[in-house]
Amino acid sequence: MSNNPFESPEVPDTIGLPPRRLGTTLLKIFLLVAIGFVLVALLLPGLQRRDVARRTQCKNNLKQIGLALHNYHDDYGAFPPAYTVDSEGRPLHSWRTLLLPYLEHSNLYQEIDFSKPWNDPVNAAVFEVSINEFQCPSLSIPKNHTTYLGVNGPDSFFNANAARIISEITDGTSNTLTVVEVPYDQSVPWMAPQDADEASILQLTEDSQLAHTGGYQGLIADGSVRFISVRLDQSTLRALLTISAGDVVGEF
Repeated sequence: MSNNPFESPEVPDTIGLPPRRLGTTLLKIFLLVAIGFVLVALLLPGLQRRDVARRTQCKNNLKQIGLALHNYHDDYGAFPPAYTVDSEGRPLHSWRTLLLPYLEHSNLYQEIDFSKPWNDPVNAAVFEVSINEFQCPSLSIPKNHTTYLGVNGPDSFFNANAARIISEITDGTSNTLTVVEVPYDQSVPWMAPQDADEASILQLTEDSQLAHTGGYQGLIADGSVRFISVRLDQSTLRALLTISAGDVVGEF
């Protein structure tokens, strides 16, 4: 120590700091967590409303398709076939293409050469068009694709190139599925003559890449739309997929 009475006292290189208080640290963590919860609470209603709106739009799309199917039946005396065929029986165009005039797309319909396949270069311009009524807004799929596939089979609403008449649906129009949503990884071009059969629909589970949690939208032959749970009893679902099997449809 210096003997100079006017000299400032020596200060050690390291000043001892008081220990950090654990309570202060915990308080900061609590505040950060609380802020996070508040942000989630503020965002969640908006996200939920958006999901509800998209699901409602998807339902409305299918309702429009159902109305179009019945208007087609009124004009032609039968529902459209699953697809049109050429002189050798080869598929050309999907039932979705035949519904265009009934979905306010008459101009687009007039551009199609129905004597050539859907994917022929002559139909390329139409093939690239996006049809809102054929797309669920909850999905991000190619603009000219759809996840709305017809139920196709020997005793289903759609059957190869055979056009069903409403009197064939002896199981009841309120007990028969016509169109279902499939997982987005199974989407197809809307003009393509491709649909869903019983086996593929029965295989849908919670692990399927569906647009909506827990199930999918289904268009019923009476024009209504129902949400079909992936947990629906298989026997009930099978009964919904047929038009004249005489089976009893349970609650769904």
